[in-house]
Amino acid sequence: MAACSPNRAPDRVEVGQLTEAERENDPWAALGPVVKRDPVIKLLSPVSGLEPLTWSEDHRISASSTSGISLMEVVCDVHGNKQDLVLHRTSIPVPDQVCELKVGPAEELLRAKDKFSSSSDPAMSQSFMLDRVLNPTVGVHKGILYTSWSPLGCDANGRCLLASLTLDHRLTIHSSTKRLQWTVVADLTQLYGESLEIRGYSVPGGQPSKANLLDLAELQRRYRMQTPVRMEWSSVCTTQHVQTNNECKDVGTVLLAVLMENGDLVVWQFCLPILGKDSVLSCNTIQSGVLSPSVLAWWEYEHSGRKMSGLIVGSKLGPVKILPVNLKAVKGYFTLRQPVVLWQESDQIPVHNIKCISLFHPKQNCNCSLVVAARGSYLFWCLLLISKAGLNVHNSHVTGLHSTPIVSMTASRQGSSIYTCSMDGTVKKLTPIFTDMAVAFKQEEIVLPEGLAGRRIHGIAVSPHGAYLALVSTEGMTNGQHPVSRPYQVQFVTLKTPNDAAAELLESPVQSLFKQTDLLDLVRWRVLRDKRIPALLQEELDDKVHNTGSPYLWRLKLFLVRVLYQSLQKAPVEARWRPTHEDSKVFVKDEEGGVVGEGGGGEEEVVSKLQDPEARALEEQTGEVIAWIEAVEAHLTREHMKRVLGEVYLHTWITENTSIPTRGVCDFLTSDPTYEDRAAQVLIGHIQKKMNKQTFPEYCSLCKEVLPFTDRKQAVCSNGHMWLRCVLSYQACQTLAYRRCLLQDSIARLPVPEDPDWIKRILQGPCTFCDSPLL
Repeated sequence: MAACSPNRAPDRVEVGQLTEAERENDPWAALGPVVKRDPVIKLLSPVSGLEPLTWSEDHRISASSTSGISLMEVVCDVHGNKQDLVLHRTSIPVPDQVCELKVGPAEELLRAKDKFSSSSDPAMSQSFMLDRVLNPTVGVHKGILYTSWSPLGCDANGRCLLASLTLDHRLTIHSSTKRLQWTVVADLTQLYGESLEIRGYSVPGGQPSKANLLDLAELQRRYRMQTPVRMEWSSVCTTQHVQTNNECKDVGTVLLAVLMENGDLVVWQFCLPILGKDSVLSCNTIQSGVLSPSVLAWWEYEHSGRKMSGLIVGSKLGPVKILPVNLKAVKGYFTLRQPVVLWQESDQIPVHNIKCISLFHPKQNCNCSLVVAARGSYLFWCLLLISKAGLNVHNSHVTGLHSTPIVSMTASRQGSSIYTCSMDGTVKKLTPIFTDMAVAFKQEEIVLPEGLAGRRIHGIAVSPHGAYLALVSTEGMTNGQHPVSRPYQVQFVTLKTPNDAAAELLESPVQSLFKQTDLLDLVRWRVLRDKRIPALLQEELDDKVHNTGSPYLWRLKLFLVRVLYQSLQKAPVEARWRPTHEDSKVFVKDEEGGVVGEGGGGEEEVVSKLQDPEARALEEQTGEVIAWIEAVEAHLTREHMKRVLGEVYLHTWITENTSIPTRGVCDFLTSDPTYEDRAAQVLIGHIQKKMNKQTFPEYCSLCKEVLPFTDRKQAVCSNGHMWLRCVLSYQACQTLAYRRCLLQDSIARLPVPEDPDWIKRILQGPCTFCDSPLL
């Protein structure tokens, strides 16, 4: 078969050339943007806490329940042809041991509890006995109160961390450094309790309290100052530190703000990646002065190249205000000079949730910040804009949005849309529309498809790029009767069409397929269903690849062709893991060359398949798609090899034996006569001159024979020992431990202490074929 050019599709591959009549009868246009997707995820326990559903930037969904956290990861599978969403499920159980806050010496605490429980004053005894925090013997609720995902790049693999708060007020940070395995990175409740004990449970900057635990007010104060209510992560802040050799090193930090029951704000600062309690750089306590705090959110604003931030605190009584966060140790960090009150009236309407969205104001031609808060059945909004006159604040309420209180609110990270859900199961979409100085909202009701309409919804979460909406729900009332049982389910609906997702992927500034998994899955769904790549998408993608040569667009092309290949495959009749019970067929040839025995039927089947024109056309089409895949993979491999050789040239001054097989990579690039890249030829010439005829070959660790570089995927010595090659450095992985791509595309070796920093940076990159992290 002739070689296939990677810049265009093979002539025989059907790419969906649609006529005008076919476009009018396009089934995707009839579906609309809101379509229910399978599968339906059943939860084993009832949901619990506030906002039980959250969606991370790396496309993992957490559902809070009474038994723990159920986690679902959306994966764009390129090795299967099922049209359903591919979800990898894990869970984090609730600890069996009840969290006990440290408030003082154990003996003194025991005497105080005996005193208050047996007090003759009913006001004192009942206030103590009915408080589940002060008196856990009453019975502690078990479950998850709230979860919060960190931004990307916070763990060792560059992914998100999960902060969880249980109903017994235990605040922990979880990491998934190993595939589908969660571990506790830090117990912040314990760490903060120890710091309070050291400073004598005093207020920030004050003297230790002279009161003891036998005073009920003092006992309540010590408990409330370390009882978390909410917590939220900030965005990653990168600063440059000058090392001893005068080189500048980028150091990333992230902040976790924790709102306490007494109104204190505890701001934890971590260095990245967060590996344990040793990653804590500082812990600052800020007094907010907010009575009965209920909700917390970060306010982040960019003006004139400076990033400002603060903390938005809402109260159960109604007020909302922004507090400055003074962190002198963080370079390039700016905050407000004084608190800014967004809503002052104590109207007894509690603030349930707060979202802050950064937007561009087309009328004022500058950046602005939109703060929205769910207050009962109303939506409070506040537009903040910095001008020459100072900080301008415009606020109001959206009334008539829901007839019942809002139970959940979410907003997409890469868009301006806001989604709200009320107790009666109504979901609304609000899109801000700017006026001269204020903002108005376009309201749309999301018509839920069959299977979701009429159900009682407890929480919603939107994907990072607004492609999917996840809903956790139970069965509603039927003919005025409550159901016998209430199974809790997580279901997914689309918010965009595959055409809209494809257009966003082509014009996206993110340049990463993994970060846009939700959009990518919509395109995957259409290719699998239609068994062809949309014609407009393919034409525009080919033009952009030809004009720009962007590696991101090449990886998008590879993804589409791989999905197209899977759509041409027939689904297996039985599960692949299930063993077959058929007897192995034996073919026995007689002296005349005939075939006797049970094997004759197989040959007849092959002959009949070759005579079938449809089967023959499908086989030819599949072969051409395979050639197309190999051509695109070869192009991506050569481009990455050029980048690796560039790093080798920049960081080696003399003839040096690095762990990268430099000579083998150079020979591999020059061995292909069809590869004509002038830049690569010049780079290889400079490297060969610097190497001074040294080859530095790799050797097999088993037999010490030379490992030739003849294949980009594996290395085989003369004795037949085969080793897989690292997709990032192209070194043969001769250890038992290595990392694998999330989509199982390739492997990469683990960094070792003797590796220089530039090699460690190469090994930190994503997969060169699909942008997925290597775990």
